[in-house]
Amino acid sequence: MTDLFSIKQRFGIIGNSEPLNRAIEMAVKVAASDLSVLITGESGVGKEFFPQIIHHHSARKHQKYVAVNCGAIPEGTIDSELFGHEKGSFTGAVDSRKGYFEEADGGTIFLDEVAELPLATQVRLLRVLQTGEFMRVGSSKPQKTNVRVVAATNVDLSKAIAEGKFREDLYYRLATVPIAVPPLRQRKEDIHLLFRKFASDVSVSCKMPAISLDENAKLLLENYYWKGNIRQLKNVAEQISIIEPSRVISEPVLRKYLPIEGVGSTPIIMDGVREDYADERELLYKVLFDMKRDISDVKRMLLEVMSGEAQPYASEPRHTESAPVAGYLPTSQHYAREAQDAVGEEVFDEPTRPLSKEDVQREAIIKALRRNGGKRKDAAKELFMSERTLYRKIKDLGIDEI
Repeated sequence: MTDLFSIKQRFGIIGNSEPLNRAIEMAVKVAASDLSVLITGESGVGKEFFPQIIHHHSARKHQKYVAVNCGAIPEGTIDSELFGHEKGSFTGAVDSRKGYFEEADGGTIFLDEVAELPLATQVRLLRVLQTGEFMRVGSSKPQKTNVRVVAATNVDLSKAIAEGKFREDLYYRLATVPIAVPPLRQRKEDIHLLFRKFASDVSVSCKMPAISLDENAKLLLENYYWKGNIRQLKNVAEQISIIEPSRVISEPVLRKYLPIEGVGSTPIIMDGVREDYADERELLYKVLFDMKRDISDVKRMLLEVMSGEAQPYASEPRHTESAPVAGYLPTSQHYAREAQDAVGEEVFDEPTRPLSKEDVQREAIIKALRRNGGKRKDAAKELFMSERTLYRKIKDLGIDEI
């Protein structure tokens, strides 16, 4: 049985979510063979740990491990870097030079961002995978190499193949065993653990108390999209640790460090998702956070009713700053029903109707505009949308000027 704890400890991997554990177990299982492995996953998920796990658990662990970032090497020199060159083969080639495949002979080579390879280089790589042979740039003499190839990419290779940017035969050679590294949003139980680790690291390096999150901030942290994954989470933890004077971080403070659509460099929504759907989802997130605060108010006032310090309203509904959602009673009605259940008598008999999605959006936008004195720019920020989107929503929903 795979000792996941010792593997995570050795490579500094934090988390215990099921998708992460499955990916690690797959890496250990495939390590004993010499099969090529393709590691896929979004940018910032930690794909670079998996080729190291594979190499460490393979028979090649005492040989060289060479990591190459294919996207960082200029197209004009990539062949020379990977396969070497002969003296005089091009301007500046004053000596013969070994390439990475020659240097890694007997060991493992990790090709990160493999989708960035030019098509001509992809042909050379395919030959290495098929025959174990390559030729230096400027040479006609084939050379043998015995390397284990592990590649990684954050690109959808099926789409790249369809667009003619990646060779289909190379894909099948590389992806003999595919390993998918899960994005951070699929590891919700790990998000707070990672945040605490990054905050602790800053605390130690800067000799200051570590920050912590209150419950609402923790809820926001775990439900944020994290398009930049672990890299983005680390950046946020470090910024807050250094900038904020308070060591207990609230939800409004945390929200300032989370980029939103049209404001920060990273959208909160998924690439390719329809703008309308994304706006509605972010609007509902806001409604849910407001609802949580209202529920606390309801509990407090219910206790006042029970103790005789206040009386439940029998006719006019209480004004609330949160928007109702479908299937959920407005605050005043919810409050009265709770009071009815508690004291055993009918408080009011006002019928309710199901609220539509448009009702939810209209109420949320009106509340935001009122809270911000009619300033659309501030209201748009609060609702996680751009001013342009807010203008369109106001027009489509028939909202009068506040």
